[in-house]
Amino acid sequence: MKKLNHIIDRFCQRHRGFGIPKLMIFVVILSAAVFLVGTFELRVFLAFSPPLIMQGQVWRLLTWIFLPINNNMFFTALMLYFYYFIGSTLEREWGTAKFTIYYIFGILLNIIYGFIMYYILFLPVYLTAGFINLSMFFAFAVLLPDFTVRLFLIIPIKIKWLALANAAFFTFSIISEVLAGQFATAFLPLIALLNFFIFCGYDLFSYIRPLKFSMSKQTINFKKAAKRAKKDLADKPYRHICAVCGKTDTDYPDMEFRYCSKCNGYHCFCNEHINNHIHFT
Repeated sequence: MKKLNHIIDRFCQRHRGFGIPKLMIFVVILSAAVFLVGTFELRVFLAFSPPLIMQGQVWRLLTWIFLPINNNMFFTALMLYFYYFIGSTLEREWGTAKFTIYYIFGILLNIIYGFIMYYILFLPVYLTAGFINLSMFFAFAVLLPDFTVRLFLIIPIKIKWLALANAAFFTFSIISEVLAGQFATAFLPLIALLNFFIFCGYDLFSYIRPLKFSMSKQTINFKKAAKRAKKDLADKPYRHICAVCGKTDTDYPDMEFRYCSKCNGYHCFCNEHINNHIHFT
């Protein structure tokens, strides 16, 4: 995973113009449009279908991304808002190139899975981008675990707890589909998780390992943490990134960035959050 992440980061560093800027805006707007039109005929026309794709209806390779996963307007509006918020934050954190690769790779994995299910196991799959979009919550939680969002726009909750709830939903979806005999769709959450682990697995394990020693009373070696952090940033397209809002010195060259010695580890903050953040412990 580390080597693959290194390859992806090197590619993004060398091809900074690659990608689709503000990709999630297009995904959210088109998804909202399909939901509002909402006709059965339109959804059938856009749905993923391997035999029809092979007959020349190639638009179905992409249009299934915009199909709604729920018919409730409030739920759909809330989820689209979160998709945009999480996706745009990941784009600021990773850069346009890496985020575009992440999203497109998730789409490709689903398309490959759909063709395998249909032509090898003879099981049709109704694809949506629901689990691809939900997997972004895991990526966000790995990058900024203590970031606070407002659930239902009211209740403050840290993103890491929201990610755990998301993991429970993934598990429930797999079990319920298996029990219902819907084996073709039961493993769609695993396809989304595969995409997440490819891009964020190394960062996730790096985050989990220190938790084994969270109860120890060892003194934090700030210099060692700084050296490790600088090594991790060596192949990034930026030198400094705020651990709260995700601003980088590449996107905001005139902004001042500082590091907090009270946090556990080596964490950077912009001048807006250096004195206004929850310390990493």
